[in-house]
Amino acid sequence: MLTIKRVATLVSFNQELEQATGCGRDCLGSCCMPGAKLPLYTFRRRQIANVKNNAYSNGDSHKVTNGDTALHNYELHELSQGLVENSEAANGFLDSLLLAQWEDRMERGLFRYDVTACETMVLPGEHGFIAQLNEGRHSKKRPTEFRVDQVLQPYDGKKFNFTKVGQEEVLFCFEESEDGTNQYYEKAPVSESPNVIAINVSPIEYGHVLLVPRVLNCTPQRIDPDTFLLALHMAAEADNPYFRLGYNSLGAFATINHLHFQAYYLTAPFPVERAPTTPICHHCKKGGIKILELGNFPVRGLVFEIGDNLEDLANAVANACIYLQNTNIPFNVLIADRGGRVFIFPQCFGEKQARGEVDQEILDTQVNPAVWEISGHIVLKRRCDYDTATEESAWRLLAEVSLTQERFNEVKKHCLTAVFEGPNKAMSMSTIASNLHPMEMNAAVLNGQAEHCLLLQA
Repeated sequence: MLTIKRVATLVSFNQELEQATGCGRDCLGSCCMPGAKLPLYTFRRRQIANVKNNAYSNGDSHKVTNGDTALHNYELHELSQGLVENSEAANGFLDSLLLAQWEDRMERGLFRYDVTACETMVLPGEHGFIAQLNEGRHSKKRPTEFRVDQVLQPYDGKKFNFTKVGQEEVLFCFEESEDGTNQYYEKAPVSESPNVIAINVSPIEYGHVLLVPRVLNCTPQRIDPDTFLLALHMAAEADNPYFRLGYNSLGAFATINHLHFQAYYLTAPFPVERAPTTPICHHCKKGGIKILELGNFPVRGLVFEIGDNLEDLANAVANACIYLQNTNIPFNVLIADRGGRVFIFPQCFGEKQARGEVDQEILDTQVNPAVWEISGHIVLKRRCDYDTATEESAWRLLAEVSLTQERFNEVKKHCLTAVFEGPNKAMSMSTIASNLHPMEMNAAVLNGQAEHCLLLQA
């Protein structure tokens, strides 16, 4: 019988290029994503009863414990192991999935340094500021590639953005379920523009990830109600009080102009979570949310607490943020308590630095006071600063970030107008206010809000 031996098919280099899909780097860009399959976690839209029970109905049970001197000079890897064990015993599947996938990427060597080797301590004192020595983040973190004096800037695809990230850095896509159930798929076809959760290759803490909404939409760094609701759902789905999400606007130390939130685990209370608050308004028509003002904290800020549902909370916070970004006021946002509490910090560190008003000793530390630092977890880049860190030095640094009381009061009033009457109304009130006597301005703003909430004044 005549037989023909099979041999490998030979193709030219040009044929290989024609047959290849994408750019060959397996990135998150439109060149590689069509036809790709990635892990997928689908979440059901949370019922408010579950959120309220987890975050607020059980008194202080939702809050991270204050801790004690045992937290001083703790070993990070020991706390990390505890997180994994606690997560596996908890109800939140997303929580254990995220931690397992993050550790897998760590074992693969995808991070620029070992964050678990960073020294961390709680500074003695009333507030419990947390200091970390992270020399790797200083030397290996990607530099900022855009102007720092504009909160809103157009997206520039030529600069680094998350479409250039490799697919191996993605833990999973995060999408709302079509049938109201939570599901995890190891490989699922990628949607037209997915929400992705990827590792932060320059991590600050254990489990440090990025939430990039609709990655292929290439949206610049700015908040809107839909994407902020997505971030709240992620916090609620994780169902872990040690897991917080943060957001930095441009001008407030965001380093990439592509819409994203950060998140990580810290098994200690953020000092801002323990700070006292004073109600500004409550019994609001929009979902029963509560709005409060921080007290006895170096950075002035607003606190939003959940009322009837996550959607109303997302709309309220997003409207305040839209006012800030449209009026070029840099700001940072912290999402805590499983999505039930949100902190907004308008800030002016960059503005003061440009005017030469920041103490040189503080500038020498090269600390960028972004959301984590403002919340009380201060990442130090030099051994000398870490060894000499005190509560007083932390307070002095963060005080440089804060608006003055007079300016904060004005911004606060316009944020409230944005919450209850929309950002456009707040911007028009802001324009009117610039032409009014301060007392007239106060009356104008308060009158505009009177029908929406009960204002509490000293």
